[in-house]
Amino acid sequence: MTLGKLIIFSAPSGAGKTTIVRHLLEKDLNLEFSISATSRGMRHTETNGKDYYFLSSEEFRKKIQEEEFLEWEEVYPGTFYGTLKAEVERIRASGKNVIFDVDVVGGCNIKKYYGNEALAVFVQPPSVEELRNRLNNRSTDAPEVIDKRVAKAEYEMTFANQFDCILVNEDLEKAFTEAEQCIRKFIEQPNS
Repeated sequence: MTLGKLIIFSAPSGAGKTTIVRHLLEKDLNLEFSISATSRGMRHTETNGKDYYFLSSEEFRKKIQEEEFLEWEEVYPGTFYGTLKAEVERIRASGKNVIFDVDVVGGCNIKKYYGNEALAVFVQPPSVEELRNRLNNRSTDAPEVIDKRVAKAEYEMTFANQFDCILVNEDLEKAFTEAEQCIRKFIEQPNS
């Protein structure tokens, strides 16, 4: 059986990557979502094992020591996110293509690890001002958290040139179409 390919979606918070990934999962692309692990608290709309694997900081640190992560990062002090190796290999071994919704540094790390087996897509907001509006409209974060996310986003946008494909998410329907075309082209290429 052929191992599945890897499709990485990274973006600053609020750029729309999760919405695009959810759209792609509904298409006929043989995709399965790689569920990340995190030590942050669960939001009221989230489910453990579906949105994230929610771990305590201690559990997360233990898995880091045991090298169970493909990549991980302390995104904010005491708040970790990471991709479990076992999750990725389980999906690939089933012949499905793995789709990731990860932060920018995580995306770069997965791309480095898998090279040409992975397609790295960077979703960019049309502007920093639009990103701030989107985060405010979500109504999930306090103003000081939004300020932190916007500052981090400005830094993360400097990584865009390390990705195979940059999608500017100004019009969501257009971004859906571009993402789908980019992925279809990649998964139809023979494995090298």
